[in-house]
Amino acid sequence: MKFAYSSIVAALGLAFCGAAFAQAGTVQRDVNQQQRIEQGLQSGQLTTREAGKLEREESRVERDQARATRDGNLSPAEKARLAREQNRVSRDIYREKHDAQTGNPNSASSQRMQADVQRNVNQQSRIEQGVKSGALTDREAARLERGQARDNRMEARAGADGKVGAREQRRIQKAENRQSRRIQREKHDAQKQ
Repeated sequence: MKFAYSSIVAALGLAFCGAAFAQAGTVQRDVNQQQRIEQGLQSGQLTTREAGKLEREESRVERDQARATRDGNLSPAEKARLAREQNRVSRDIYREKHDAQTGNPNSASSQRMQADVQRNVNQQSRIEQGVKSGALTDREAARLERGQARDNRMEARAGADGKVGAREQRRIQKAENRQSRRIQREKHDAQKQ
């Protein structure tokens, strides 16, 4: 009887760990793709408009991640769908970086977009670290991913015309500050994975 009980407990523990590691894997992929976008802006391989388009795609993936993990689980089918979406975004990043268009990495607009994308990298890394350490539950991570998706949509709208103005950046930074406080609160509350 004890063996059966401990086997069930171990299986449940592995299931929860598996969901947490699957969530961490998708978040790590978001971090990597955000870094590739930022690197493209810094090197001039991406224009501000192209980066805005890629941010819109990243926003969709993060929104879908949040929906998929809302219930605290990430099924194999959901994992496969998210991997396909992330693969599509990855190919688009590659295509945009290697097309004939180039941007001016020293322009004020590009500098603003670079700063916003770098902030995304930092916040995604904080979420990933929280998932890996158990400080964030899958549901908390899903809520935070929804917040990241909102911030990415704001950046996409700002960069859609190829220029990110100072007023647009202030609005984005305000939203990113709120998101940063949410991450801090969720990581340090009493809930643990």
